[in-house]
Amino acid sequence: MSSVTLTYEDGTIRVAGAPADESLPGVEADARTGDRRAPAHRYREVRDALRDRDRDVDDRVLDLETLPPLDSGYTLREYQREALDAWESNDRRGVLELPTGSGKTVTALSAIAAARTPTLVVVPTVDLLEQWHRELASTFDVPVGRLGGGEQTVESLTVSTYDSAHLRADELGDRFGLLVFDEAHHLGGEGFRDIARLFAAPARLGLTATFERPDGEHERVEELIGPVVYDLDPDDLAGEHLADYEIRRIEVDLTDEERERYEAAQGTFLEYVRDAGITFRSGSDYQELVKRSGNDPRAREALLAKQRAREVMMNADAKLAALSRILDRHRGERVIVFTAHTDLVYRISTRFLIPAITAETGTNERREILSRFREGTYSRVVAANVLDEGVDVPEASVGVILSGSGSEREFTQRLGRILRPGADGTRTATLYELVTNETAEERVARRRR
Repeated sequence: MSSVTLTYEDGTIRVAGAPADESLPGVEADARTGDRRAPAHRYREVRDALRDRDRDVDDRVLDLETLPPLDSGYTLREYQREALDAWESNDRRGVLELPTGSGKTVTALSAIAAARTPTLVVVPTVDLLEQWHRELASTFDVPVGRLGGGEQTVESLTVSTYDSAHLRADELGDRFGLLVFDEAHHLGGEGFRDIARLFAAPARLGLTATFERPDGEHERVEELIGPVVYDLDPDDLAGEHLADYEIRRIEVDLTDEERERYEAAQGTFLEYVRDAGITFRSGSDYQELVKRSGNDPRAREALLAKQRAREVMMNADAKLAALSRILDRHRGERVIVFTAHTDLVYRISTRFLIPAITAETGTNERREILSRFREGTYSRVVAANVLDEGVDVPEASVGVILSGSGSEREFTQRLGRILRPGADGTRTATLYELVTNETAEERVARRRR
């Protein structure tokens, strides 16, 4: 039987020489060219299936440079070694789900050293792009490329933003043997999934603190990079590798005037969804309301009313009074205040003279604020969502959630921001959760727990 030739072409694996009726993983006829092809991410399956059948395979898929021996220089903690071993045992595919501050980057650097193959690290933000570039350059004595943040250089070890990797995936899909996806849950987005589809890299490693997505798209991600092969939560590491912590829920009340505005807006919203028969048992129910708002004035008013009610309950005056007491109680400690609204960030910043970080804050200003927070010039910062992930946040011991979503991921990431152990390894972190009584926020708080 003739040999089968495998080649990489624009995000696909071209299969030549195999009989048209031979079933191979993901391989289908391409009506446009007459060839048989598989998505690039199925490369290893196709190759292994042919080898299992003792076929002669002319494998021309990967164009990999030879790397010198790599040594990360790190001595892994027991759980990091277990995580790496679990990934190795799953044929170097899978996701490590580890808390913020537990050393996911260190574990990944050891995986890169063990694989000793050209590697592309994919990250969601420019901040993480720069952090990973520094880590790779300081750990390994080889050039490190960068895709994103105004630079487009490709080396055997390269770090890229998700956006840049998506744009250049079909061009670079044969250049790497290992893909590392930091904050791997981002691959659940339809466009970003193409990164994993269009690269042929046999080895794939995902890193995240919370992999599961409420939309269920994590299941599709598992098909592209592998399942969760090792997971720990903060409780597993608290007290030894992460700080001990406690979560304190503080309930506050609306003022009479706030209660009147809240009930009026919430009533408008509830009246419409009741009349429309919308139950909100799934995310698609909310999408149905959004679609209706395009041509139904009552639906649009219901959405606006829901937003007004949300703003009242999340920005209650009593929350600022409670925040004032918390800041007094923790004078001298580093405190991060988390909110969901930019307006509230600036309100807190002005009232308490706290540096503010929002999506509107420039990169240089944000770095300056975090640098001063790290060195102790600033003892507290307030932020609207932007510190939840993708930013190297200095050690803090107190977090205050004034408002947020019902996302378990968001809650876990915010908790992780205060769990780095102190210099002596002994510290108790405190996360305050401020919840407005007798509002929908009580339900939101329950959901994110």
